[in-house]
Amino acid sequence: MRKVLLILYYWPPAGGPGVQRWLYFVRYLREFGVEPVLYLPEKPHYPLQDPDLEQLVPEGLKVYRSRFWEPYGLAGLLSRKKTRRISSGIIHRKHPTPMEKALLWIRGNLFIPDARRFWIKKALRELPEIIAREGIDTVVTSGPPHSLHLIGLGLRKQLPIGWVADFRDPWTEIGYFEALLPGKRAQRRHKELELEVLVSADRILTTSHTTREAFEKLTSRPVYVVTNGYDGSVGNGRQPEGDFVLAHIGSLLSDRNPIPLWNALKNLKDRDPGFGQRLRLELTGLVSNEIEQSLRDSGLWEQTLVRPYVPHREALALQRQAQVLLLVEIDSPQTRGILPGKLFEYMAAARPVLAIGPEGWEAAEMVSESRCGKGFTYGQQHALEEQLEAWYKAYLGGTLNQNPDGAKRYHRKTLTEKLVKEALWA
Repeated sequence: MRKVLLILYYWPPAGGPGVQRWLYFVRYLREFGVEPVLYLPEKPHYPLQDPDLEQLVPEGLKVYRSRFWEPYGLAGLLSRKKTRRISSGIIHRKHPTPMEKALLWIRGNLFIPDARRFWIKKALRELPEIIAREGIDTVVTSGPPHSLHLIGLGLRKQLPIGWVADFRDPWTEIGYFEALLPGKRAQRRHKELELEVLVSADRILTTSHTTREAFEKLTSRPVYVVTNGYDGSVGNGRQPEGDFVLAHIGSLLSDRNPIPLWNALKNLKDRDPGFGQRLRLELTGLVSNEIEQSLRDSGLWEQTLVRPYVPHREALALQRQAQVLLLVEIDSPQTRGILPGKLFEYMAAARPVLAIGPEGWEAAEMVSESRCGKGFTYGQQHALEEQLEAWYKAYLGGTLNQNPDGAKRYHRKTLTEKLVKEALWA
């Protein structure tokens, strides 16, 4: 059985989408003749934790752990709540406090590419011996944090090994990059490091075709798309009992505020009092203050239930209990290639997906093409309102059903087979 070394930051008990991609690949790699060896941080900083995910880790894995310093003591200058929200990606871009602005500047200008950069030297001292001991010929780095790619870059310079750089999200083209307030020098350095990784890795993995197209303009190295996916079975597609629930699972950032959706729901509620009585918005995860205020301004707060982050298995259950699932992205050209991990679980839940994002958003196109729901831009409020009204009428008639067939190509086992056959080795 061939071995591959996976250099990962996020691993159970970490929660959130960052951990799930490689957790599920690892669950199936052995079925395709690959034995994973893991190199992980010993005391990582995880803003979200989900101990239930530890039950999904296969038995008998060889795991090496490394201790290094992370500068999260600086975050103690903020309240615990603000620290957790910023660490989880909820950045107030329009009106940051002076302290938030200072810490974001430090993050974007001093910790390049990110706050895990202090792992690089330690890893480059430890890994050559591990690679030799385990008989490793291929290394995978998964980012963000993109510091892990710099570990792969250093190994590539030292050892005759293969290196696959997996980009779960873009680097300098990620939507929140500018919110880190990088100066000209920092922007230049980020781009230099990104380019060096792209031209040095033997193979590059992305989660979207949009990111692949962007990378192919920068490198001649082969770039493969292996999306995220879902595990387990798909839902039956039949309308669940209960209220007309529109559910969003996951963090709602300050800039991820679908004002056209709130306006459409307000209009439907104003026209039909029965709609307001049956409507319930369920937002599960971290929700920004701006989102909450928008809901109050739209007169929808009485219909809204906000839950804190829940374990992954509970999130899956909530998805299948909803009438409609909300998928929302920031309205920016930089987010066109973002495919949220929950997209595929939404598909597997077999409930209609309402996707709202920028023009040309790949996720919205996938939702529409797979017939798992409908995608809209922020400028299509009228069409969005018409779709909600059509789904509501189907709900009243008990026929708001969904064909689950469109999801089947995205099962994690199928994607792991694609990973092994196409991307891990040339």
